[in-house]
Amino acid sequence: PPTVSDLSRFSWILQGEGRGMPLRGGYARVMQQVATRRRSQPPPARFMFEALIDPYRQPARHWLELLESEIAPEIVRAEEPELVIWSSIWPDRPDAVIRFDIEAVGNSTMLRWTLFLDDPIPPEAEVVRMRKRLNTLINANLRFNFGQ
Repeated sequence: PPTVSDLSRFSWILQGEGRGMPLRGGYARVMQQVATRRRSQPPPARFMFEALIDPYRQPARHWLELLESEIAPEIVRAEEPELVIWSSIWPDRPDAVIRFDIEAVGNSTMLRWTLFLDDPIPPEAEVVRMRKRLNTLINANLRFNFGQ
């Protein structure tokens, strides 16, 4: 599998139907969508975008509380204000990619995160653990950071 530094060299085309296709040097590989969640978030889209591209920007409002077994993600791609793609937060799964689709809805945001993995896909229990962890980081910690 690619290393985290390899991920930053990919150009990403993420398509529907749960498939992602990173392209590098004419070689394409398909990633599988293994989890996704969509939920409203209180801040406007531009603030959500900023929080995702720089989670440590405001030390008083620190929301990305990583476990000892996790690493800070790198920004693989960002298109203000509607898209952010992170590298893996799990060193044992450097192939993992987390895509955030940010949609402005009035003065708030509809945020969808999607987790993509390369084969081999881990057992269901491991996917559930990863999904729950992302849900805690995004739909609990980040949400509470903005007061809800």
